[in-house]
Amino acid sequence: MEAIMVSACLRGVSCRFDGRHKASPEVEEAVAGREVVSFCPEVAGGLTTPRRPAELVGGDGHDVLDGTARVVEDTGRDVTAEFVDGARRALAAARHRGCTEALLMPRSPSCGRGVVHDGSFTGELTPGDGVTAALLERNGITVRPATGV
Repeated sequence: MEAIMVSACLRGVSCRFDGRHKASPEVEEAVAGREVVSFCPEVAGGLTTPRRPAELVGGDGHDVLDGTARVVEDTGRDVTAEFVDGARRALAAARHRGCTEALLMPRSPSCGRGVVHDGSFTGELTPGDGVTAALLERNGITVRPATGV
């Protein structure tokens, strides 16, 4: 059975920054018949639930991995190391389970694919990928944002 990594919050795990989840019927339909590897890179990187909102500043997840951008909370606290550590743990889990694809939470500084919050904490979006999405893509895992959430 083909394995797919899915953001844990999309599978009903209350691990989002606000302590909630984003489970939806659309996600369950998208993964039907596949082995699902649920994973929250932010929690895996050592962050608590709930936690302060965080956004990418100075670029997207690719830039964070390259050391030219960072991830900061709305208080200004730098959580880049936790996000990078969580992304590396997600990649290790995906490789271990043989995932070739990931279905991730849209707009997230970890899991966003194609569009993320712009770092202003105003709800504005900008093109880019989250840290985990970028690392998975760089390592040959196809990343798709979930729909219906």
